[in-house]
Amino acid sequence: MAMWNPWRGCRKYAEGCKYCYIHKGDAKRGVDTSEIVKTDSFCAPVAKKKNGEYKMKPGIVYTCFQTDFLIEDADAWRGACWAMIRERADCHFIFLTKRIARFSSVAPVDWGDGYDNVTVGVSCENQQSVDERLSVLKALPIKHRNIILQPLIEHVDIAAYLAGCELVMVGGEYDTNARPLNFAWVLGCREQCVAANVPFQFRQCGTHFIKDGKKYTLAYHQLGKQAKAAGIDWKPR
Repeated sequence: MAMWNPWRGCRKYAEGCKYCYIHKGDAKRGVDTSEIVKTDSFCAPVAKKKNGEYKMKPGIVYTCFQTDFLIEDADAWRGACWAMIRERADCHFIFLTKRIARFSSVAPVDWGDGYDNVTVGVSCENQQSVDERLSVLKALPIKHRNIILQPLIEHVDIAAYLAGCELVMVGGEYDTNARPLNFAWVLGCREQCVAANVPFQFRQCGTHFIKDGKKYTLAYHQLGKQAKAAGIDWKPR
């Protein structure tokens, strides 16, 4: 698996961005997150060795996981990214976005019913964002799609949007002032996925976690471990 961040920087877009780790990390380093700039790895997928082989090996490429692939500031650069994605048919590119409403206006002209080597993950945090963003995703010609409910800040009903989805991931929020994650919400999402035969993954607890009416405060290193220990990940047999 490889990471590809053709640009860096982002702007808070919705409730789910309130305690974004990217903004917090940049603030500690004195970096202005709102400044979106190309990175030195912009052309990483097509960079070659002296022998002509690609430096990036075939396989999964996590794309723009420190920003949003559909952010407005990158419109002038995205065409080049689509071209690299098209060239590297031996790689599978996965990107996440909250700005799925922009997809139709920035998709490549040859997108058709979708690229075989692209998975689009749409991130939602509450029922309003689920209904707004996933209704758009549902109507788009995308071959591979995921739903990312992180940070999940309330109970959500996603049943109407699960058709064609390949994975649902759920996670809590990390911050001293983070909004709590209720385990009942996580189980509710799992039940909906099982009913729809869609793979489910509990990625991480929240800093403030509620289970069986009890409130817990977890350190960062516990978030993923406790989620895994719950043993509720599920996929069709």
